[in-house]
Amino acid sequence: EKMPSMSFWTAFRLSLKNLFTKKGRTILTAFAGSIGIIGIALILAVSSGMTGYIGTVQEETLSTYPVALRAEETDMMQLMQTFMMPDTKKPTHGNDAVYKKPVIYDLANSIGSIETKQNDLRTFKTHLEKELENEDGKFSRAVTGVQYGYDLDLLVYTKNEKGDILVSDAQELLAELLQKYFGADDMSGMAGMIGNMGMGTSMNLWEELLPAKNGAPVNELLYKQYDVVYGTWPGAYNEIVLVLNEYNELDDMTLYILGLMDESFIDDVVGAVVNKTPLDVEEQKWSYEEICGTEVKCILNSDCYKQEGGRWVDLRKSEAGLNLLYNNAETLKITGIVKPNKKAGNTMLSGTIGYTNLLSKYVVAKAEQSEAVKAQKATPTIDVLTGKPFKTTTLTDEGKKEALMTYASDLDTEGQARLYERIQCVMPADMLQEATADALKEFDGEEGEALLRQTIAETIAAQMNVSPEVVLEYIAEYSKEQLIEMALPSLQQQIKAGYAGQVMENLKDVPTDTKVTLLNRFFEEKSAAECALYYEADNVMDFSKVTYEENLLELGWVDLDAPTSINIYAASFADKDIIADEIIHYNQSVDEDHQIQYTDYVALMMSAVTTIIDAITYVLIAFVAISLIVSSIMVGVITLISVQERTKEIGVLRAIGASKHNVSSMFNAETIIIGFAAGAFGVLITYLLCIPINLILHALTGIGALSAFLHPLAALVLIVISVLLTLISGLIPSRSAAKKDPVVALRTE
Repeated sequence: EKMPSMSFWTAFRLSLKNLFTKKGRTILTAFAGSIGIIGIALILAVSSGMTGYIGTVQEETLSTYPVALRAEETDMMQLMQTFMMPDTKKPTHGNDAVYKKPVIYDLANSIGSIETKQNDLRTFKTHLEKELENEDGKFSRAVTGVQYGYDLDLLVYTKNEKGDILVSDAQELLAELLQKYFGADDMSGMAGMIGNMGMGTSMNLWEELLPAKNGAPVNELLYKQYDVVYGTWPGAYNEIVLVLNEYNELDDMTLYILGLMDESFIDDVVGAVVNKTPLDVEEQKWSYEEICGTEVKCILNSDCYKQEGGRWVDLRKSEAGLNLLYNNAETLKITGIVKPNKKAGNTMLSGTIGYTNLLSKYVVAKAEQSEAVKAQKATPTIDVLTGKPFKTTTLTDEGKKEALMTYASDLDTEGQARLYERIQCVMPADMLQEATADALKEFDGEEGEALLRQTIAETIAAQMNVSPEVVLEYIAEYSKEQLIEMALPSLQQQIKAGYAGQVMENLKDVPTDTKVTLLNRFFEEKSAAECALYYEADNVMDFSKVTYEENLLELGWVDLDAPTSINIYAASFADKDIIADEIIHYNQSVDEDHQIQYTDYVALMMSAVTTIIDAITYVLIAFVAISLIVSSIMVGVITLISVQERTKEIGVLRAIGASKHNVSSMFNAETIIIGFAAGAFGVLITYLLCIPINLILHALTGIGALSAFLHPLAALVLIVISVLLTLISGLIPSRSAAKKDPVVALRTE
């Protein structure tokens, strides 16, 4: 009688019972099938660890090298590509001789292409903030933080144990120390050069922390890269954080600036250097509480200037004024001490003291309310600190005439008289040209050329402190035209000086009131174009040495809507590419004057690294594919052997009425169970193997962040793949079992 048809689940239960009856064989079969899964799982674990480490390196690298936009950008991209990128152009000539490679042309072409462009960051900032408001947008998700720079110098001071007030500016203090101990008059250039060379963090003491996108004062990137060893991160405008190195150290320059060390240690250091004797370095330490108890004062830029007798006085110029400012300054509290995380390869902060953007905004807001800033904004053409006018090149001729007249009207009678004298001392261009031509006639002929050569030699010799004969040797082959070109500036300067001297001689007896009257008549008679020439002439108007914007910056005020720099941070190179694409899209939507130009140095430096990372990824994918093939073949072979061993069992089942479908279903159920067991074994063994593998990786590489790890979702997928592969691999053996003749199968021993 024919056996009734059984469902797949009935076949599954029978197969499960059969497998448990033959536990030993089932375990061995599952273990054999798991070998391929173990290989795949281990590769995925190492790949996941490598991918995670690469992601961490990318995030840390891009936190150090964000997409940096500057108000004034010099495009160095082509020059860097010439030096750094390989030459991909293939020559068309043969190999039968030596051919020229146009290196000088490429270099000259690259240098000639260097341009400096003014970026309109005000307009771009508006666009950027609008894009960031869309939190679900592709660009917003790619950006981890944005930092605006304003070139605003904080005036921070501390007191040492002697009570001396120290400015917290490492470069300025270094210049003073170099001047004191090495005797030079001006060591600011040397201090600046040392600072640019990057002498540790001591040359970059103060640094603004990257804010979060939601407006919080501290970005999450900083939480990931740094551990808080004491206190908390700053959360208010008057809170700051101290940054240690990985060994809990602060350099002695910073300790000196914070007032925790007096100048005696510098005497010992310099004395040891001068006398060439060893320095006894005593280990010194300070408790966290002592460090956080240090008082740091921030003097508002605008508070430094007070009006006295119609002029503004810088109180910092006197010791009493500086003490007054210090005692009334804002106290900045050190609320926390942080150090780089052990797993962090690159860290964002290069300074040793971090403050939030809330402090910058506070300084600007206070400056907005100051009398000095209000006075400067009320008179944008005059430097209120010096009383001198600002020189601007954007004025029209009418504007220049008006500026000259305004400058004259602000002078007293004596000042207007002296202004008239300076105007009259300006030699007209046609008169200067005529006088120059007359003066050059003296050098006609051979005797004149010899005189010209001797005159130039004596002039240059006096400047170089050598004998004229030495100079004559160098200019012996110069043509007369070259000699005239060399002599012309000095000659014209003498002509102008002689003309001015004659004018002053003629005006010495003219009364002051008459000069003022003549000045007013001058403005009435002269056109705007003529007045513009006097506006541009040297020594007529006593212009301020700074601009209107620079003066406001000196007073602590900046326009927060017009940053001088924008740093856009991304977590990965893919996100950085999204940011770059957004800038390209923005440039396409605005006219040329508002387009943003920047140099992507990171892309140039990391192009080779990206190629290596891609190659490693492709190799890992190839390993995974090979392991999958090997695993599938192994499962199929094991299932086929199982069918061959159970031929008689198949014959019995067919003899009692089991259909071909029943036999096939039973074997399929067995392969599913074995596949699940193989996958589970493989995942479990992989998790166990990850422990020694990670120990070996850490020992060999020294990278704590590089750890093999199999993600739970990946483990589940591997089990499913194992089941599917064993099922697919067992289809042919199960069909072979179903097709066996019952009589032949029963005869098999």
